[in-house]
Amino acid sequence: MDFYVVYIHEAHPADGWVLESNTDAEIDVLNARSIEERQGVATMCSTKLSLSIPVFVDGMDNAADRAFNAWPERLYVISTDGTVAYQGGKGPYGFDPEELATFVASAR
Repeated sequence: MDFYVVYIHEAHPADGWVLESNTDAEIDVLNARSIEERQGVATMCSTKLSLSIPVFVDGMDNAADRAFNAWPERLYVISTDGTVAYQGGKGPYGFDPEELATFVASAR
């Protein structure tokens, strides 16, 4: 089965609700003001998380976020048939990229 990641708007942008843990980890991402900025952050996240699956980016209208009620979970994997294959815990404390990586590796 193929899986895809959908990146939505940033949960804790540096110009918004900043978490101390983000500051400690030197995560300094501004709230995207264009689709190009959002795509850039999605690419950075994909690289830092060493994702090996395609990453789609929600539009500036946040349609995917609204369709899947993605906030505050933040980590979802959507199967090719459009169903939710993985839903991470509620953020910010349930945000677990390692769990996502384990899920993706086991699903292959």
